[in-house]
Amino acid sequence: MQDETGGYHIPVLLETAIEYLVGDADGVYVDGTLGGGGHSLRLLERVGDQARVFGFDQDADAIAHAQQLFQDERRMTLVHSNVVHLSDALTQHDIPMIDGILLDLGVSSHQIDVPERGFSFRHDGPLDMRMDHRHSVSAADIIARESEEELARIFFTYGEERHSRRIARAIIHAREEQPITTTGALAVIIATATSPAHRKKTLARIFQALRIAVNDELRVLEETLDHAFAALKIGGRLVVISYHSLEDRLVKRFMRYEAAPCICPPQAPVCTCGKTARMKILSSKHREADESEIRRNPRARSARLRAGEKIHA
Repeated sequence: MQDETGGYHIPVLLETAIEYLVGDADGVYVDGTLGGGGHSLRLLERVGDQARVFGFDQDADAIAHAQQLFQDERRMTLVHSNVVHLSDALTQHDIPMIDGILLDLGVSSHQIDVPERGFSFRHDGPLDMRMDHRHSVSAADIIARESEEELARIFFTYGEERHSRRIARAIIHAREEQPITTTGALAVIIATATSPAHRKKTLARIFQALRIAVNDELRVLEETLDHAFAALKIGGRLVVISYHSLEDRLVKRFMRYEAAPCICPPQAPVCTCGKTARMKILSSKHREADESEIRRNPRARSARLRAGEKIHA
């Protein structure tokens, strides 16, 4: 499908996501991570005239883009907020329950490609990485103030980087000479502490780790999954697209827990937990982009989609 979002962001796993998401054609749906609006555009094509779609994004750039994209679409409501605040926003709009929610996690192509946002080591720009500029702490702040031990923890926990301590030490030494305020300066420091054979992957892992730390992404994802599931009607769908193992692990664990009829230890002779399965997993194995989509959009290579349907309150 041609990208209708003006090059802002190419939606990943578009048809698969919407196929899983839509149950009731006249239902209420949430695009929890609006980005370039591509998933919402396709969703609006699939649903009826009485449907409603709420598009959430904490990024002011994404909301400004969406205001142009959906200016004539009465079924679309834009919410400039992180979707973790889903419950409050739905209450404000007198929406008791929803029929489906899509979470397309991670960072958009627009955020990566604009140097001023500071998300990519491929472009020199301010070391920012805030998805919401209303938040005060940037990546430069973390690099400037955290201890070697804390930087190493961030790089290892959120980037799964084996050489986290060496890189943290190099950053500490470098910042004693001068402040590290740009993506280019940080990339040079990381490169000096990294084998050339692994440099590109290491840069990607460190920048990912900083982005997650700046935006508190994993904690927010855990809360969002709880709020999203609580907001679903019986029969409502939860669809999540993740781009790295930390996100995917959280989503997989959440869905498996909600789908499990019992959480007693395997050795227990009888079930005493009293748990009820509240979800039916629709994607028995995660779905991935096919080769044709990856050729069109290489960033789809790492995408993993999981979907579930609420079967019990």
